[in-house]
Parts: sequence; C-alpha cells; structure tokens
Amino acid sequence: MKLSTKTAYGVRVLLDLALHRAEEPVPLRDIARRQELPLPYLERLIAPLVAAGIVRTKRGVGGGIYLARDPAEIRLDEVIRILEGSLAPMECVDDPGACARSRFCAVRDLWAEVREAMVQVLASTTLRDLAERQREKEQLEAAMYYI
Repeated sequence: MKLSTKTAYGVRVLLDLALHRAEEPVPLRDIARRQELPLPYLERLIAPLVAAGIVRTKRGVGGGIYLARDPAEIRLDEVIRILEGSLAPMECVDDPGACARSRFCAVRDLWAEVREAMVQVLASTTLRDLAERQREKEQLEAAMYYI
C-alpha cells in the first residue's frame, strides 16, 4: 500500500512544527525551505489540518502556523485519516458491499489484518514520538560528521 504525497508532506509539516515548537507560529515558507517542499502545495495542504483542529493559523506580522495541541496528543493514525481517509488497502475492507465475495473471501480478511496492523503502529505513535526519533537521527548524523 502506498500513501499519497499529501500524507508524506503533511506528516513532515507536522514534524517540523513539533521540532520548532518554541518558534510558534512558524511561517509556512520556513517549513517549505527546511523540508524542501513546494510552498504552494503546503498552502493547500494545511486546510484539512486546520479544519480538524491539528494546527492553527495566525495572519499578519509574526504569523504562520502552529500546533493546536501538544505533540504528545497527536497520533499519526488521526493525521493520516484526516489527510488520506481510510487506512484500508482495499475498498471491500470498509465497505463489504463493494464486492459480492466479501462475506466469504479470505483475501478480504488479509486486507483487514493489514489495515489493523497499520492502525496499531500509527495509533501507538504520536507526533512527539516522531520528533524524538528525528532528534536522535540528527544527533547520530552530527556525531558521524565529526568522526
């Protein structure tokens, strides 16, 4: 299963906000530069995150976007559902009526297990967890640079 660019970029934006929390609000152009993402795409991307209450915006001088909640309270399954919709790899998992075979199909059961595995990993990972992982990787990279 492949997630869309919207999800990949959206998670990177939220990670950037979690890492730069002391600088809130953060201009979107700064996030675009740091994450090497196209600014026009990010401008459209944040709308569903604002609507869902994940981020807030501030206009004017000193404006930008910022997390509406603590990173420890933002689970990645929630973010991906906002940006992507269902985590089911096949339509029949969410809608058994999509296929006449759904009721007796072992393959559908497999897809349901795949969805549940993804949900478990993503639901047990918060934005704070992801930020901690990123900081560890940056420390490791810095240490490797000096060797």
